[in-house]
Amino acid sequence: MSNREYWETYLGADLGVVDPDIDAIIDFEEERQARKLIMIPSESLAPLAVRQALGSVFNNVYAEGYPPLRMTRDDEDLLLDYPHQLAYYRRYADRRFYKGVDYVHFVETLAQRRAALIFANERVSDKNIYVNVQPLSGAAANLSVYDAICETGDTVMGMDLFQGGHLTHGSEFNFSGKRFKVASYGVNKATGKLDYDEIRDLARTHRPKMIIAGFTSYTWAPDWKLFAEIAREVGAVLLADISHAAGMATAGAYPNPVGLADVITCTTHKTLCGPRGAIIMTTDEDLGKRIDLAVFPGEQGGPHTQKFAGMAVAFKIAGTDAFKRMMYRIKENAAALSNGLTRRGLKLAYGGTDTHFCMLDLNSCKSKTGAPLRGEPAVRILDMAGIVANKNTIPGDTLTALGMGIRLGTPWLTQRGFGTAEIDRVAGLIHKTVTNIQPFSYTGLSGELPRGKIDLDIFEEIKAEVAELAAAGAAETPNRGTGYPHFFGLGEQGGSNSDPGLVLVSGDRAAPGLNQIVTADVAGLKVGRATVAYMLDPDGRALDAVVVLRLAADEYGRDRYLVRTHRPNHDRVLSWLRGLGDGYTLFDRKDVLAKVEGPLVVVEMAQDEAAGLGDLTALLQADTGQADSAGRSAPELFRASPERFELRKPYFVGQHALAEAREQTALPVFHWEEPENAPLKRTVLYDWHKAHTRHIVPFAGWEMPVWYTGVLDEHNAVRRAAGLFDVSHMGVFEATGPHAEEFLDLVLTNYVRWYAPGESFYSYLLDVDGNVIDDLLIYRRAKDNFQIVVNASNADKDWAWLNAVNNGEVLLDRNRPDLRVLRPATLRNLKDPSSGPDMRLDLALQGPASMRILQSLTDDVRVKEQIGRVPRTGVTHCLLGEFDLVIARTGYTGEDIGYELFVHPDQAVAFWEALLEAGKPYGIQPTGLAARDSTRTEAGLPLYGHELAGHFNISPAGARFAAYAKLHKPYFIGREAYLAKEKERTMEVARFRMKERGVRMPKTGDPVVNKKGQAMGWVTSAAVDVDGVILGLAYVQSRYAKPGDENSIFNLPAKPLVEKDNKAELQPGDKIALSDAATLLPRFPDKVERAHWRGNIAPAPA
Repeated sequence: MSNREYWETYLGADLGVVDPDIDAIIDFEEERQARKLIMIPSESLAPLAVRQALGSVFNNVYAEGYPPLRMTRDDEDLLLDYPHQLAYYRRYADRRFYKGVDYVHFVETLAQRRAALIFANERVSDKNIYVNVQPLSGAAANLSVYDAICETGDTVMGMDLFQGGHLTHGSEFNFSGKRFKVASYGVNKATGKLDYDEIRDLARTHRPKMIIAGFTSYTWAPDWKLFAEIAREVGAVLLADISHAAGMATAGAYPNPVGLADVITCTTHKTLCGPRGAIIMTTDEDLGKRIDLAVFPGEQGGPHTQKFAGMAVAFKIAGTDAFKRMMYRIKENAAALSNGLTRRGLKLAYGGTDTHFCMLDLNSCKSKTGAPLRGEPAVRILDMAGIVANKNTIPGDTLTALGMGIRLGTPWLTQRGFGTAEIDRVAGLIHKTVTNIQPFSYTGLSGELPRGKIDLDIFEEIKAEVAELAAAGAAETPNRGTGYPHFFGLGEQGGSNSDPGLVLVSGDRAAPGLNQIVTADVAGLKVGRATVAYMLDPDGRALDAVVVLRLAADEYGRDRYLVRTHRPNHDRVLSWLRGLGDGYTLFDRKDVLAKVEGPLVVVEMAQDEAAGLGDLTALLQADTGQADSAGRSAPELFRASPERFELRKPYFVGQHALAEAREQTALPVFHWEEPENAPLKRTVLYDWHKAHTRHIVPFAGWEMPVWYTGVLDEHNAVRRAAGLFDVSHMGVFEATGPHAEEFLDLVLTNYVRWYAPGESFYSYLLDVDGNVIDDLLIYRRAKDNFQIVVNASNADKDWAWLNAVNNGEVLLDRNRPDLRVLRPATLRNLKDPSSGPDMRLDLALQGPASMRILQSLTDDVRVKEQIGRVPRTGVTHCLLGEFDLVIARTGYTGEDIGYELFVHPDQAVAFWEALLEAGKPYGIQPTGLAARDSTRTEAGLPLYGHELAGHFNISPAGARFAAYAKLHKPYFIGREAYLAKEKERTMEVARFRMKERGVRMPKTGDPVVNKKGQAMGWVTSAAVDVDGVILGLAYVQSRYAKPGDENSIFNLPAKPLVEKDNKAELQPGDKIALSDAATLLPRFPDKVERAHWRGNIAPAPA
C-alpha cells in the first residue's frame, strides 16, 4: 500500500501519542480511584480483564438483531466448538441485519449462557433461564419490560422514589410515571421496613398490571416469595429489579428472585463488577420472545457488542469462589459500617442493613448553627476530604435537593481489601466529618440552597487519615504523587520547598477574593507593585505576614497575584487560601453565611518558575519581619504596623478583632425628604398620550397615561400579542470606569462580578439599617460600563444616595464608621442633557409578539438575528433602522418575551410611532400604567412602596425575592442589619384571587383574615387578571401562606365604620363590615397559569 499515513498516525498509535490530553485525564481518574475511598453503592471496580474485553475490536462491529436461536440454547462447551458453530453459521446465517458478525454471536451467547449459569438455583436450571444482554442501561432494560408487558395507561406498583425506589419504578419525573398509572408503596412509618400486608392491600385496591420489587436505597433484602404471592393473587406480573444486589444474589449473599419473579432485570456494573449495561431474565420462553422484540427493534438499534465481551468475562468471574467470598465480605463490611456509625451516635434510615450499603440519616446530626445538615453539602465536604458518597432522599423527605440521607456502600472498598477494622475507621472519619460541619442555607431562585463549612484544622486531620487509609488499600494504579489541583492536603502540597514560599493566586475573582483574605488593600495595587499584609484566622490571629505582588492579568483576563510567605507558615497559608477559595472553610465563627469571593486557583511556585511571571523585585525586597508574627493578635499587629491594614475597605477575614482600633468619627446618616409641591413632570411622549387618551393621572411625580382602551383589553394584549409602555419616567443612571464594579458591589445586594457584559441582573439598595432604598435593574453593557434603571418615584433619592456614597459624604455602617469607597466610580444621569448623545429613555415592549415586531423594523438579516439571539435578561446595542437602541430582554410584566428599549429622547416619539405602526399586524396596543400594574401583580412581582419597603417595611426576603440579596457576599451596605431583621421576620408576600366576580377591589392595607377568623396580614396590591377576576398580593404571616387556603378580605370603607360589639344588639339599618372570599395562589404563576394567559386552556374558575 502506498498510503499508510492514517494507519501509522492514528489506527496503530497509542492514546498518549494521539490525544495526550485524554490520556492525562484517564491517568488522573485512575489516581482518583486509588487515592479516594469510594463508597457509592452503585459503583465497583471492573477487573482489568473486563475492561480489556470492553476496549476490544468488537467496538468496531454493528450487529442489529440477535444471534442464531440455536446458539442461545447450547451449553458453553458446544458454544466454543468453533468448527461446529461456524459451519452452522455459514449454512444458516443468523437473525442479524448485518454480516460480518461471525464472532459477535460467540460473545453474546457466552454472556447469555454464563448469566443463566450464575443465576441458576434450586428452583430453576440455567437451561430454563432466558437472557437478553443487549439493554444499554438499567433504565433501558426496565423500559423494555414495560413495553413487553404493559399498555400505556396501565397501573403499575413500585416503591416510592423518596423512600428507596428507582426513577423507573413510577417516578413522576420518569417515563414510567408519565405513561402509566402508578401506585407507590413505601416503608412502615413505625418500623422503617416494608410491610407486606400494606403492600398486599395496595395491590388489592389498585389491581396493577405489574408489580416492581427492587430498590436503590432501601437497605433490607426483600422477601421475593411474598412479593410473588401478592402478584399472583392480583394477577400481576412481578418484575424484580436487582440492579444493586445482582452480584450478591449470584453468590447467595442476597435472595435470588430467579424462579420466583416473572421477570428479572439488573445492571452489570454494580455488585456484578462488570461493564456498564444491563440484562433481562425470565423463565417464561414466550415472555422472553416479547422482551427480545421490546429491546430490539422496540427500544434500541444496534447493540454495543464490545459490552457482550465484557459481560461474558464478568459473569465468568462471578461464578468463581473468590467472587462469592468477596460478596459475603461486602455484606460483612456493610454491617461493620452500620455498627461503626450507630456506635458513634449517628442514626441510620431504615434502622440498619443486611445488604451491601447503609443509609446515614443526617437528622441525627445536631449542628451548632441549628440548621439541618442536608445531604448535598455533607457529601461535597466528604468528597473533598477523600470519601466519595452520594446524597439521597430518605423516608420523610419531599424534595430531592433537600435530601437528608447519605448512601454509603462497601463494594469498592471491599474489592480493595478493606476489612471490618478498616471500615470502622472509615465510619469514624465519616462521623468526624458530618458532626463538625456547620450547616446553613441560602435562598436561591429555585428555593433553599443547603451549604456547610468546616474548621480547616479538623478538615486537614480527616484528609490525612483518609489518605493513609487509601494508601494502605490495594489499587490497580499506584499513587503517582500528583499534587494540586488534583490531590492535596496539609504537608503534601506537591510544590516547591523554596524559602521564601511563593504562591500564585489567580482567577476571575482573585482581586476581590484575595482582598477579602488579607488585611491590606491589594485590590488597589497597580501591576508590578507589592504590599505587606497579614492573613488572619477566624479568631483574628495571624497565620503569617505576607507580601502580595500584583501581576498582569493572563490571556483570559483573569486576575493574578504572587504571595510571598515565611517557610514555617507556608503550608498552612497554602491550605488556608485553597480552603477559602473552595468555599467550605469556616473563617468567621459569627457569620457562617459569608464566603470569600472565588473560586481561586492557588498554585505553589518555585522562585525560578515565578520569575517568568514578571519582575519580582518588589515582592522579594519587601520587609515583612520575622515569621514569628504567626499566632499574634490583630490588635497587637495593628499597633506595631498600622500601614499593613486597610480598615476602610468593606471586608477582610478577622476584621472583627479590630473593632476598637477603628476611627470612631462618624459621617452623617443619609436622609432624604421628597420636595413638597414639586411640579409634575412630563415625558417626551406626553403630547402623544394627550392626543390619544383622556386618562392621564399623576404617578410618582409624573403625568402618565393610565389606560387607552381599558385595563383588561390592554392587559390581554400584553399576554397574547404585545403592549407598548411609556416607562420613560423611570430613572436611568450609568456607572463607569475601572472601579465601577467595586463600587456597585459595595452598594448592591447582588453580586456584580457574576454577570458578564451583555447580561443584566436585579438587585437592591439598602441603607445602613438594612431598609430598602430601592430595587433596580443593572445592565452590564461592557466590562466597566453599567446602566442602572431605578423606580421613577425614587430616582432623585437614589441619585443622591449613590453620589453621597461614591463621594464619601455619608455613613455606610453604624458599627464601622470609617468604612469608605476607596476608589470612586464615574456616575452619570443618562436622562440629564449633560449626557448628550448618550442620553437614554426607557420604553417597554412586552408580550409574545414583541420579538417579531422589533425584527420587522429592519431588513438587515444580521440585526434580526442579533435581536433573536438576545437571551432572557440579556442586553445588546444595535442600530434598528434609523434608531440607535440599547435592547434588553427584561420587563416588569412576567412575560417570557419582552424588551426594555433604551432610546435617545430625540428619537423617542418617532420610535414609539414606528413600533405601533410595525406592530399593527401583530395586535400591538399602546398600554397604560394600569395594565403595567395588573400584569406585574398577576406575575407576583413586587412594587416599591407596596410589596417592598412602604408602610409595612417589607424586605426582599419578605417579598419572596431573597435570592437577590446574596448573603454569601461578605459585605454590602446594610447586610448586618438586614440579617438581624430577617431573624425576626414572620411574614411574607402571597398572591390571592377573589373567589367571586363583581366584588369590590381591595385596597392597600385591607385586612386579610384566615378561615379561623384570625387576622393574618394586609393587602398590598390588587388588580384584574386575564379573566377580569381580581387578583392581588398581600403581606401575611408565613405560617398561613399556603397555596389553596381560603381566606377573607375586609374591604375597609373610607370612613371608619362604628360597629356594635354585641351583635345581638343589632337593629335594622345598623352596618357591619363584610368580607369577600379569596384563595391563596402559588407565589408565582406556574406553567398552567402562564398557558392560560395565552388562552391555551380553559379559564380558571372565579
